[in-house]
Amino acid sequence: MQERRVGSLGQKDPLEKDMATCSHILAWGTPWTQEPGKIKDLLSANSVNALTRLVLVNAIYFKGNWEKQFPKENTRERPFKVSENVEKPKSTCKITYIRVISTQILVLPYVSQELNMVILLPSERTDLKRVENALTYEKLVAWTKPDTLADEEVEVFLPRFTLEESYDMEGVLRDLGMTDAFDVAQADFSRMSSSRDLYLSKIVHKSFVEVTEEGTEAAAATGATIMTRSLREVILPRFCANRPFLFFIQHSKTGAILFCGRFCSP
Repeated sequence: MQERRVGSLGQKDPLEKDMATCSHILAWGTPWTQEPGKIKDLLSANSVNALTRLVLVNAIYFKGNWEKQFPKENTRERPFKVSENVEKPKSTCKITYIRVISTQILVLPYVSQELNMVILLPSERTDLKRVENALTYEKLVAWTKPDTLADEEVEVFLPRFTLEESYDMEGVLRDLGMTDAFDVAQADFSRMSSSRDLYLSKIVHKSFVEVTEEGTEAAAATGATIMTRSLREVILPRFCANRPFLFFIQHSKTGAILFCGRFCSP
């Protein structure tokens, strides 16, 4: 995990100059992601206007190297459906099979083993949506406990990928019961500002995740693909992520999830 920092953006009053305000917010966020450019265009110009009173911006950045890295010389460009006639590299990994959802689970530790990437790969006949509908946080924690996982020598095929997505969080937070903050008559931010008409105008979340041979780089502010193979001829269990899967970056001791996502196509 990279260095953790906490700070505040400050108050910009009035929020009349849309581009200037967006630039101010972006300038604040860039150094917090450690590497400029990982989170781009967090706020567009039309997301801030003269009526905007409060914008919530949050940034988190993660960069972790695999404990056992994938040699770059083993990387090949292949369809998102690897043929059976490829070399058979192997590595010892923590793996299990959850029969009730016909899904393999692979745990790849990062250096120091404080964090893991957990990958849920449904069988070829199992739709990813079925796995998502069955999955809960409690089940994920139970399925990834040490006594559930076995250390096995496994053929591992994992795609390099980069995902980037933006979300407007207002609807989600309202559904969770956070309504007063968006209501000019109910919002109470008196401990933040003396302004009595302050209410939350917008919550924007943007995420970035990149998986390579070396490890994972991730940041968040609230045809063919590259398949990479692990190093090292007997018949071995195979974990070949050449079809849609779910992934999680998880704290190994507590089970807390830092990032999660789905990879459906190159």
